[in-house]
Parts: sequence; C-alpha cells; structure tokens
Amino acid sequence: MTAPTSRVQPIDPATVRGDFPVLARQVHGKPLTYLDSANTGQTPNAVIEAVDSYYRQFNANVARAVHQLGDEATTAYEGARDKLAAFIGANTREELVFTSGTTQAINLVAYSYALPHLKPGDAILVTQMEHHANIVPWQLVCERTGATLKVAPITESGELIVDEFVKALTPEVKLAAFTHVSNVLGTVNPVRELAKACRQRGIASLIDGSQAAPHLPLDVKAIGCDFYAITGHKMAGPTGTGVLWARREHLDAMPPFFGGGEMIREVSFEGTTFADPPHKFEAGTPNISGFVGLGAAVDYLTGLGMERIAATEQELLAYATEKLSAVPGLRIFGTAPHKAAVISFLIEGAHAHDLATMLDLQGVAVRSGHHCAHPLMQFYGVPATVRASLAFYNTPEEVDRFIEALATVRKLLM
Repeated sequence: MTAPTSRVQPIDPATVRGDFPVLARQVHGKPLTYLDSANTGQTPNAVIEAVDSYYRQFNANVARAVHQLGDEATTAYEGARDKLAAFIGANTREELVFTSGTTQAINLVAYSYALPHLKPGDAILVTQMEHHANIVPWQLVCERTGATLKVAPITESGELIVDEFVKALTPEVKLAAFTHVSNVLGTVNPVRELAKACRQRGIASLIDGSQAAPHLPLDVKAIGCDFYAITGHKMAGPTGTGVLWARREHLDAMPPFFGGGEMIREVSFEGTTFADPPHKFEAGTPNISGFVGLGAAVDYLTGLGMERIAATEQELLAYATEKLSAVPGLRIFGTAPHKAAVISFLIEGAHAHDLATMLDLQGVAVRSGHHCAHPLMQFYGVPATVRASLAFYNTPEEVDRFIEALATVRKLLM
C-alpha cells in the first residue's frame, strides 16, 4: 500500500464513530479501545438497521415466492450482488457467488475447480504468509489427487520474495493461491504482478482478499486473477457472508460443490439439470438477512470512499508504529514498506496471551495467538504474537490509550 497522496482527504474519525454503537461502550470500567478489526470489523448502524428491516418488514425466502414479501426479499438479496460486483470491479453480477466467507469460497475452488484438474505430479503454489484457510483446502485436495503443495518464501521483514515466487511457477503448477494482505504481517502483496506471472504461464490464480476488501480500493479486472475471495464480517458486514468472484468461463465449467434446492433448473430421478452460475453454487436457503446487511455495508464503505479509508488507516499505522517502536523490548513482526494497518508484536519476557489478557483489563481489545497462521509463526520461531489492527474508526487518542495501557501492563509483567 502506498502512502496516501495529499489529494486524498482522510476521514475524521469523530464524524463516523457515532455510526458504530459498540465503540461507545465500556469494558472493565474503561472506555473500549477496539484494535481487532483484522479479526472482525465493527458494524455500523446502517447495516444493523438493514438486517433489522429485513426481519421486521419483508422476512421471506428468496426466488421461491410470488407474493410481495418474497419479491422484496429477492430484490434486496440480489441487489447486494449488484453492489458487490461494482465494489470489486467485476464485469457482471453473474461472476459473484455468495458464500459464508473466504473459507467457503476457497473450499469451493478447491473441490470444484482444483480437484477435477489435478493429477499425480501436479502442484499448487502458496506463500509462507498464508492463513490456514488458504493452506488446508489445498492440502486436502493434494492428498486426494497425488498433487503436491509448494511454498514460496518470504523475507524476515515479511515481504514475499517475488523472484522466488515466479521461479516456483514451474510447468507442474496448476494453481497459485496467495493473499492480497497478510492477516498477521499487514504486508500488501503485488497481486497484479503475481497474477500476471501466473497468466503468462497458463496457471490459474486465486487471491485471498479477506484483509484487502475492508481497506483498499479493489478492481479484479485490473488485478487479472482468476478467483478472488472476500469476507463480509471484516468489511463492516454481518458474519456468515462472503463472496467468491471468478471468471465466468471457470464458473461455467466447474461442477456444483453443494446440491439441493435453488441450484437446479430441473430434477428427475433420471438426472438433474443445473442452474446457470452463480446460482448453481448456491444450494439451499441462503443467509438472506446477512447479504441484505452486506449490501448496506458496501453502501456505507463506498459512501466514505475506499481511497479515503486507506489514507486514514495509513496515517494511523504510521502513528501507531512510531509509538510502538519506542516501547523497550518490543519487536514488530512485519516491516514491509507496503503494509495495511496491522501490527503484530511481542515484548521480550512476556507471553502474547498474558499481554492481550491484561490489555483487555485496561479496555484495549487486541488479538493474541497464532492468528490461523501456524507456518508463519514457525518461520519466526514464536508460538504466538499480539496483533493490533486498526480501522478508519480508530483515533490517534486510542493509539495513545493503547500505548499507555501497554506501559501499565509491562510494569506488571516485567
């Protein structure tokens, strides 16, 4: 992520914090300082009200009823698909499959695209900084097909070694899967360059965009990948929502992953004819209220402007990094020049869980653990880190409160 230009006006957090009711609460008698947005982004009133409105005014199933409520539910549900298509720069709405999140989206590609394509001797390439959701599904299909998993290395600063990634794109590689933004390091990968290298070699590419969608302007056409996955609850939307974007030719060729209602055109005991994409991948009653809420989240983020969100968070990242770097004995994991507002760290002599627990008693919510990235923890030789992740609704004053709480905790632990 490049530093914001002077032409991009950052968001004044004071103008948006009132949109997020949870930010006004207290924890253990202290004002909440929420620094865990990489785990779950907070939800604005507009999203809460959209979900509430669905249940209060037009709670009905989609695509099945001819009555007024069913029509209104379907309009709102499918309207979210239109909003998301515009949000990520898709060519058409039919390229977006609704999922429960990035994990389901990647599993859909693993079982519906990779499994039929792979054979013994083939390979899938991932990077050393991946979330488990972008590792385990590939391991499972490799076990079933005889394919192997290759891993592209990173530097100590948390940057992908692009030359090594490209070198690893050998003829046996049939798919490369990599994150846009690391959930642990904050590293923003050069996804256009990586996708281009894959495309030049006839290798399909999948991008885990779960940590990018809440923070960066997106354009999947410009990126040039084959698959892109996002998660709703990290981008101000409800839990249990997400999207897989895929090139239409892939969706046309891929068999269904789940079977049931709504993904069919006609069923008989002799056989079934499936619906066109994306609906052939959306069996059963979906999370209707969730996607109505996700559509409202897209409206909210778009209204603020993704470039402004990125500029705001870069200012917060720079401020928080400077403050944390002055803490004695503190080590930051992930110092790539292009980062999102994620800072993983440890303090010498203190366990990550102890730090996070005691920070919580000071009203500061951070994440501790392996962050669903065991291989990355093994690379750094640590069992866990503390992760502070910022969003546009955070303030410099909250960063100061975090640093003060950290000083208090250090005195108690040292």
